[in-house]
Amino acid sequence: MIDFVLAQGQRIRGIEEAQTLDSAILGEQFYFWTVVVMWLIHVGFMTYEAGTVRRKNVMATAMKNILTIAVVTPTFYYFGWWIYNCNQNGFPPIGPNSTDFTSVACQGGIPWSDIFAPNLTNNINLVFFLAFLLFSWTTASIMSGATLERIRLSAYLLLAALLGSVVWILDAAWGWSAGGWLTLRFGFHDSIASGVVHGVAGAFALGVVFNLGPRIGKYTAQGLVRQFRPHNLHMTIMGLMLIFTGFYGFYAACLVIASTAFPGWANIYLSPTTLGSIAMVITFGFAGGFTGGYFAARGDPFWTVSGGLAGVIGVSAGADVYAPTLAYLLAMATAALTVWAGALIERKMRVDDVVGAIAVHGVAGFLGVFWVGVFAAGYPTGLNNVDSSIGGQLMGIATFLPLGFLTGWVASFVLKKLNLLRVPPEVELEGLDLAEYAPDVYLPESARAGEMVLEPDGRPVESGGVLAGAAREVVRR
Repeated sequence: MIDFVLAQGQRIRGIEEAQTLDSAILGEQFYFWTVVVMWLIHVGFMTYEAGTVRRKNVMATAMKNILTIAVVTPTFYYFGWWIYNCNQNGFPPIGPNSTDFTSVACQGGIPWSDIFAPNLTNNINLVFFLAFLLFSWTTASIMSGATLERIRLSAYLLLAALLGSVVWILDAAWGWSAGGWLTLRFGFHDSIASGVVHGVAGAFALGVVFNLGPRIGKYTAQGLVRQFRPHNLHMTIMGLMLIFTGFYGFYAACLVIASTAFPGWANIYLSPTTLGSIAMVITFGFAGGFTGGYFAARGDPFWTVSGGLAGVIGVSAGADVYAPTLAYLLAMATAALTVWAGALIERKMRVDDVVGAIAVHGVAGFLGVFWVGVFAAGYPTGLNNVDSSIGGQLMGIATFLPLGFLTGWVASFVLKKLNLLRVPPEVELEGLDLAEYAPDVYLPESARAGEMVLEPDGRPVESGGVLAGAAREVVRR
């Protein structure tokens, strides 16, 4: 009888161990496929930006997106993940709730630790790291779109490493983790990273573009705005649709498999949610964003589709708690406000943002954080179950906005003073492709032949004369 009981106990333990292993393997597969789907975001960024620029800059734009992956991947591996894991226990880094650099989580972020090795006892850490890595590529790509056609490749890659491996992951540690100080003290809630990824990247891009300046010929002597038409708007829209497809993987990767704590899923704060609820919100967010963008832009194709992106960013912070109808309405409002903000940034602030990234990601991202304070106040967040509130959301905005903007502005200012930020005027006029890839792509004459510039009154003009005159003014200054 005793032998039978012991055998049954061993059998039960064996079944439990097998179930635990099966759960770990399924979790590993889940995050692996989110990474695969998220690759479409970066295929989309490359296509989207390459379609937006003029033909003389297409290859340089595409290569810049590829080299983003080449640079941000090792920098995030060697110190980005360590920053995230070591800065979740408190702020400032002194006092009773300070960051603990000896913690298991912190040590696990060191690239030569056992957890980063081919560890057969850990089925989750490496693929979860890869999900965060692709978020880092996204932040850098957001900044890329705002700076197209005139930033030096070397300057861009330095800024991409700073944003993708230091800036955004630091604010993620503070407000996009169950143990972050914004979460524990203020109940800050940004479930699918409206502000943590998009808002901060948009703020960083604004700081960079202030120092980078507009493209040659963008503004007339009277301060009016010329429009540089995309060389292939169909390609731009297709790129955005690829980004939208990848967003489903992005949303899924922001969840935590929490079967050991309670059946189902948890958000990044370990509060319960479901995969279906966030899928509904992202779908209704796109639909509402298209609607708001279409009406606000009076049918303009670029801003209609960009409105879809702004709309889904605007509902991402509360995607785990919003009902579909609320998500649709908030996405509509966010998209409409983003179109208005994009025009204000271009015409009044005289900021030349080629793809509207500062409005679409920055403005919509911080609006998404704000909406949670208005429409989801009282929802418990984090390990301490602190109620979300408008005050907590504003605290997050007051932290992330200067973090993004000031780091972008200071880093680009230093590069500008070293004359390393912007390409020379003659290179910008001829096109970046001519300087870097001319023998391998096409003749510069054919690239310039497809270039269209519109005066503020909508008249097409010969771009060569307008831009050459503006370039002479730049050289004289």
